[in-house]
Amino acid sequence: MRYLFFLAVLFSNLYASQIVNKTDSNMVKQPDSLVIDSGVRDSLKIFKPTIQDYKSFIQFSERQIIDTVLSGEKTYVFTQWNNRDNFGRIQFANIGSGFNPLVYEVNPEQNLTLLPENKSFGFLGIKDIRYYDVKTPTTTFIYHNAVRNGAALNSTYTQNIGKNFNFALEYMGLRSQGLYSNSLAANNNTLFSAHYISTNLKYEAFAHFIHQNINNQENGGIANNELFMADDDAYDNRANVEVNLEGVTSQFSARRYYFSHQFAPFDPVKYPFKIRHTLFHQGNKYRFAQEALQPYFYQTTASLVPDFPLTTGKFSKNLSNTVSLVFDNESFKVDAGLRYQMMQLGVTEPLNIADITVPAEIRENRIGAVGNLSVELWDRIGLNSFLEFSRGERFGSYIQSRNQFRLEPVQGYFVNAKVNFQSATPSFNYHLNTSPYRDYNYFEDDFKNQSILEIGGNVNLKWFDTQLFVNYFRIDNFTYFNGTRPQQSDSPVNISQIGGDASFRYGKFNLNSRLLFQNTLSNGDLFPAPNFIGRANLYFQSKAFKNAAEIQTGIKAQFFTKFSSREYSPILNEFVLPGTAAYDIGGIPVVDAYFNLKVKRMFFFIEGQHLNTLIDNNKVYTAPHYPFYDFRLNIGIVWYIIS
Repeated sequence: MRYLFFLAVLFSNLYASQIVNKTDSNMVKQPDSLVIDSGVRDSLKIFKPTIQDYKSFIQFSERQIIDTVLSGEKTYVFTQWNNRDNFGRIQFANIGSGFNPLVYEVNPEQNLTLLPENKSFGFLGIKDIRYYDVKTPTTTFIYHNAVRNGAALNSTYTQNIGKNFNFALEYMGLRSQGLYSNSLAANNNTLFSAHYISTNLKYEAFAHFIHQNINNQENGGIANNELFMADDDAYDNRANVEVNLEGVTSQFSARRYYFSHQFAPFDPVKYPFKIRHTLFHQGNKYRFAQEALQPYFYQTTASLVPDFPLTTGKFSKNLSNTVSLVFDNESFKVDAGLRYQMMQLGVTEPLNIADITVPAEIRENRIGAVGNLSVELWDRIGLNSFLEFSRGERFGSYIQSRNQFRLEPVQGYFVNAKVNFQSATPSFNYHLNTSPYRDYNYFEDDFKNQSILEIGGNVNLKWFDTQLFVNYFRIDNFTYFNGTRPQQSDSPVNISQIGGDASFRYGKFNLNSRLLFQNTLSNGDLFPAPNFIGRANLYFQSKAFKNAAEIQTGIKAQFFTKFSSREYSPILNEFVLPGTAAYDIGGIPVVDAYFNLKVKRMFFFIEGQHLNTLIDNNKVYTAPHYPFYDFRLNIGIVWYIIS
């Protein structure tokens, strides 16, 4: 029904749509209205919207024109099920089933909440929610086929009611059967967002509600890697490949209610002083279900918990209430406030046996402070700082500090530097778990804070659209999964990253490339990762059909060096250190070819993925026991409908 609703919205907009230009390459600012007749008889003004009148933004960020330009960067976005550039990650064989992260990165969405790593790649946090300001009803439609059976759809409808109020409805639905047995992915997001600002600019409000589901069948990977690598005839049909699990699913859901508003008691032009109040509630749930006990997880009955339920789950809840004072003018912005949180963490099936007790629920009240500072000088120097501190009895202190400095001495050439620090208890998935398999039960109540220092930055040069970047991470009390149990390192883990992007153009031919060198300087066995990751995109782009359309065709390649990868744990939905049967993955390039066509604001794309398997059997793995996907045609459409 949801698909039918959004399709109805799309086609109703199509009939009413009015496109001003044939293409969007002309981004020159146009006037908002056109005087048709200014004589004595008539002075009617007819509004003629342009692409400049359709904008989106994240709360407290600058507004950006909705980007409908066909570019090389979008070949890495619209072909992905989560509509993100997933550089540094390698996808599982089925879309919607997550990624194996090859590059170390910090995800603040996992702080003080339950969010398993392999469920995080399609998760939308507060800072991922976009609000809109459009002159006429606007619909965005992104669709592409799935693996074997199914489809992926992302549709957004937004409309202004008057000049001051906007609302948006967004639905993402994905259902993909997958090539291998027991690999179905069924994900969906429902989002409602709204933004209001009063005519006198004294009051502004943001609100959204989002419900997210990320559900997957878990097959445990293939049972016989030797037969797969030997390209056994019986495995020509991937559905015949023997897998380790049957009748097993993992389900993650998240629901968030968010409301933020601010009021200026005085004239905001003369006295940019405001009072802000933000209230939200977020609840995350994770469920692991199985139809029967799986021998893959145990060897003898002594490894089982007698009469324990086959289906288990855990949850976290966070009610946050923040009041801030804000001073906001063009070049200097600062806000500071107090935050109160009520938190819950628990399991649906508590455990109490001789050697371990896992409580049903842990509650905590936390008090803290938040602050932001933003400075802009002469359009050449910028400083943005954020600080949050909170304290509770069970989960201790939490500190997050993000600091970014921007310098642009000459237009088109600028330097960004950052120093970020975070000290927080590990993600709640590390704290507790219950299971009928004895080895997967744990309750860690005395973990130290994991502290992460990040120092780095990037230099942007006008020449060849070049960007050079460097990052350094020091992680104290590094927390990881060793087999079935979480552990912390006694000595720090140090990771360095250096790389760059560059674009070259000759006539209508373009080459985009990105390189990253990564080195785990200490305790490399705790975070095994490739030393090099790279990709390249060579394509031809030109107007066609008397400039009424635009074509883009090219070839892409990605590569990472061979390394001994972490293994994927279906029960935890986390990546764990390699076991005794570990083996290397990587060292094999993956090549794709594509053709894209743009007509007005509609893109058609077709991509042949993993061309290597047309001439040789698939030898690429996402993680131990989990092969990378075979060749497939990814066909889709991107459609911006402006009424």
